[in-house]
Amino acid sequence: MEIRFDHTTLGQRVLFGTWAAATNIAAALRDLGASRPLLVGGGHASEVVDQVFAEFAVMGHIGEVVQHVPAERAREAVKLAQDVGADSVVAIGGGSATGLAKIIARDTGLPVVAVPTTFSGSEATDIWGMTEDERKTTGTDFRVLPRVVVYDATLTLGLPTDLAVHSGLNALAHAVDSLWAPRADPINRAMAGEGMRALVPGLRGLRANPADVRAHEQVLYGTYLSGVALASAGAGMHHKICHVLGGTFNLPHAPTHAVVLPYVAAHNADADPDSDAGIAEALGTPHGASGLWDLAREVGAPGSLGEIGFTEDDVDLAAELATAAIPESNPAPVSHESVAALLRSALRGDDVRR
Repeated sequence: MEIRFDHTTLGQRVLFGTWAAATNIAAALRDLGASRPLLVGGGHASEVVDQVFAEFAVMGHIGEVVQHVPAERAREAVKLAQDVGADSVVAIGGGSATGLAKIIARDTGLPVVAVPTTFSGSEATDIWGMTEDERKTTGTDFRVLPRVVVYDATLTLGLPTDLAVHSGLNALAHAVDSLWAPRADPINRAMAGEGMRALVPGLRGLRANPADVRAHEQVLYGTYLSGVALASAGAGMHHKICHVLGGTFNLPHAPTHAVVLPYVAAHNADADPDSDAGIAEALGTPHGASGLWDLAREVGAPGSLGEIGFTEDDVDLAAELATAAIPESNPAPVSHESVAALLRSALRGDDVRR
C-alpha cells in the first residue's frame, strides 16, 4: 500500500527533569535572550515563582487565571504585557495559564516558556482558545506554540488525586481524538499510540499512589506525546464537543473531557476499526470505547455530564453548535440527532460497553 502524507513537526524545546523547574526556566529564558518576563499563574508553585522573581526582573504577575480564557481578561493581559515592556511570558499552571499566555503570544509575538502543573497538554500545541459571549473560539497559530516547555513531576504532586486523574484523562483524549482528526497521519498516530501506552499505566499508578513521582513522570511524558499528536492532526469530534460544553455551558474542562471521551470513541468505533483497535491495544482490552469507559470508572472520573452541571435543557443547543464545528474528517456520519443522542447518553452516564 502506498504511503503518502504531508506532516509538519512543530519546533519546540522540551526540558524534562524532576526537581529542576527553576533551573530549567532560568536556562530557557537566558537561551531565548530574555530577562524581563511577564509571569502568568503560579498559584500552586510558589517556590518556583519566588525563584523566578529572585533571578529575573519580572515585569508583572497575573496570578489569577480563569478556565476557557475569557476574552476580556485576555485583552487585559495583552495590554499589560505591552505596557510593562515584557520580553517573554512564563506560564506556570494548567491549561488556563498556558491558554492565557498563548493569547498574549499571539497578539504580541512574545516567546512563551510553559511550565505545566497539570496534564492539560496545551503546552505542546499551537492551538489557542478564547471565550466571549458564551462561545468558545479556537484556532491555530505558530506564534502561540510555547518556545520551551519545562516539565517537572514535583509540580504535579500537589494536585488533588481526582483533579490529577481528570487532567490525565484529558491528555488521553488528545491522543484518541488525534486518530480521526483532519490531518491524521502515520507519524501522529505513532505518537498517539506511545502517548496512550504511557498514560494508561501512569494514570493507574497515580490512582494507586498519588505520591508516586515515577507515575507523575510517566503521565507527563504521555501528556507531551499526546499533545504533539493533537497539534499535528488537529482537533476532532471529541474536542469540538468539549469546546462547546466548556465555552457555552462553562463545564469544568478536564472532567468534561473525561466523561465525553468514551461516547465519542463508541460513536466512531465501527467506522474506524483500526483506531478502535489501537486504543484497545494501549488499554489491554478487546474494544477501545469499552476500555475507555472502564478506565474512567477505574480511576475515579465523573460518571456523567449530569454530575458536572449539564442538563437536558442544554442538549439541543449543544448539539447544534457542536454539529456545526465537527470536522468532515470524522469517520462516522454526524448529524444534529446523532450528537444529541451522544450527549444524552453522556448526560445519563449510559454504559457504552459491548
